Amino acid sequence: MNAMNFTEPEERVALRAAVTELGKKYGYEYYAKQARAGLKTEELWAEAGRLGYLGVNLPEEYGGGGAGIADLAAVLEELAAAGSPLLLMVVSPAICGTVISRFGTDEQKKRWLPGIADGSRRMVFAITEPDAGSNSHKITTTAKRDADGWVLSGRKVYISGVDEADAVLVVGRTEDAKTGKLKPALFTVPTDTPGFEYKQIDMDIVSPEKQFGLFLDDVHLPADALVGEEDAAIAQLFAGLNPERIMGASFSLGIARYALGKAVGYANERKVWGAPIGTHQGLAHPLAEIKIELELAKLMTQKAASLYDSGDDFGAGESANMAKYAAAEVAIRAVDQAVQTHGGNGLASEYGLGTLVTAVRLGRIAPVSREMVLNFVGQHSLGLPRSY
Repeated sequence: MNAMNFTEPEERVALRAAVTELGKKYGYEYYAKQARAGLKTEELWAEAGRLGYLGVNLPEEYGGGGAGIADLAAVLEELAAAGSPLLLMVVSPAICGTVISRFGTDEQKKRWLPGIADGSRRMVFAITEPDAGSNSHKITTTAKRDADGWVLSGRKVYISGVDEADAVLVVGRTEDAKTGKLKPALFTVPTDTPGFEYKQIDMDIVSPEKQFGLFLDDVHLPADALVGEEDAAIAQLFAGLNPERIMGASFSLGIARYALGKAVGYANERKVWGAPIGTHQGLAHPLAEIKIELELAKLMTQKAASLYDSGDDFGAGESANMAKYAAAEVAIRAVDQAVQTHGGNGLASEYGLGTLVTAVRLGRIAPVSREMVLNFVGQHSLGLPRSY
């Protein structure tokens, strides 16, 4: 994104247009039908992979497009705006693909990146624990060295898409031999590894992607399951979490655009007292406000992606948190106003809005809660005392 004229490069504009066509080919009806039937969006995922959209941010030598997180975020936003968001784009190419690209060995890159890029393999991300949600410093999943590599034990909760994944990038801890203290570390764990089990968590969200609890009971891993250096794990972790926030913002932006488009279309067509309901300021003004807020959130998302792609991890962290916050808020407002604009029809299945009411609410919680974003901004952006 050009900092002077706020326009995206021609290549990304063309990418958005091409992805929009793919999204329209499937659309909300396909997405909702698959979700309600307990099925996955395999056809859309596979086609997006074949067309190179899933790996646009990954290195070309490993099958990717050689671009940045800004381009991957554009793909997710356009699919969501067409009514067919792919949640696992947030974790497989954005978090896991980025971490392995930046910190993995050549062998790890060869093993995982080509499949992540073309969609034939999926890797999901596991950080949250029952007693360590926002406070990741309390993670207790622990890896101990043995003669052959590592033995990993612990629990994780609310991990997306484990049933679709070939492997999980697990955030654990290793014991420092000198101090005895635990240090964060990242491990790739194939889902068919003995001792690795998962159980679905029932959720009141209509989505093809499911949530799971993980149980790691003395999971034996080879030495090369460790990604990156033990001593640099915090930096490596946030190299993945910043893209996660950028992608989360793009997910919300796309849904907000979808909902706003539905509301505007209905307000132009539905007539009461001889005129379209969009002529009434009681409906027109809220929709106009949402449009403004959506564009502001999109600008912050693009800024965060631009900073990240330029190598400014710290600057990207501030912007990514703000983008995620703003996009989640406007998505919630957009869906709520779209339902209100439709009246009773807003909750009828044929209008494609009712299922989004709970779906967009998740944006305030994940991948980081709005309260933790406010804590970050208060401390790091405003210089206020640490509040937690």
